[in-house]
Amino acid sequence: GILHLGVLVETMRREGYELTVGNPQVLVKTIDGKKHEPYENLVVDVPTEYSGKVIDLVTQRKGEMHVMETKGEMQHLEFEIPSRGLIGLRSNMLTNTAGEAVMAHTFNEYKPWKGNIPGRNNGVLLSKNQATTTAYSIDKLQDRGSFFIDPNEDVYAGQIIAEHIKPGDLVVNIIEGKKLTNMRASGTDDSVRIAPKIQMTLEECMEYIQQDECIEVTPNHIRMRKVLLNEEDRKKQKKQ
Repeated sequence: GILHLGVLVETMRREGYELTVGNPQVLVKTIDGKKHEPYENLVVDVPTEYSGKVIDLVTQRKGEMHVMETKGEMQHLEFEIPSRGLIGLRSNMLTNTAGEAVMAHTFNEYKPWKGNIPGRNNGVLLSKNQATTTAYSIDKLQDRGSFFIDPNEDVYAGQIIAEHIKPGDLVVNIIEGKKLTNMRASGTDDSVRIAPKIQMTLEECMEYIQQDECIEVTPNHIRMRKVLLNEEDRKKQKKQ
């Protein structure tokens, strides 16, 4: 699973390796001429008030509920879900249940392919240039999304710097400085208030990225980026 991959990549990173990690994929088999994928049994214990959200999340990812039992104040839920549906489910589950959900899953068997599973709803903000970020630019763009970077951090073109509040990706200029004038109001530079950046672990990054994105892992940094850094290349691929 994601955790096993995370342990391997983190070990390699600490040994000094630099590598790129793509979106985790499941192993598909062709059985009797038909495409089959792995299915898993998912068990979730959650407080009763959050059970509706859990059922909704799992069924969106093609899961089917087999067991629903009440145990005191907790609901015990059992599902059968394609392994693809589990990628990225954990962080969504914890967010929607205020961290109360306890989930475990085990491999069951290979079954016929179940069609497309929806991925992340929101797009991302991408850096337009290679340079150092400024507090002024981040402050102006805070209403567009939640940032993964701080001011005075080096970024490059095609790097994912924030989660967009809407679907679809947006390329932004994050290196713009404040224009200085000879009329300076006292305290204007101090008025910049930037929300702390979102710190994502390696496992969370692996769950977060989509097919056209990857994680750049080096001994000093873990950064998310588009596979194609050039904006024109991404547009050409989208047309194809």
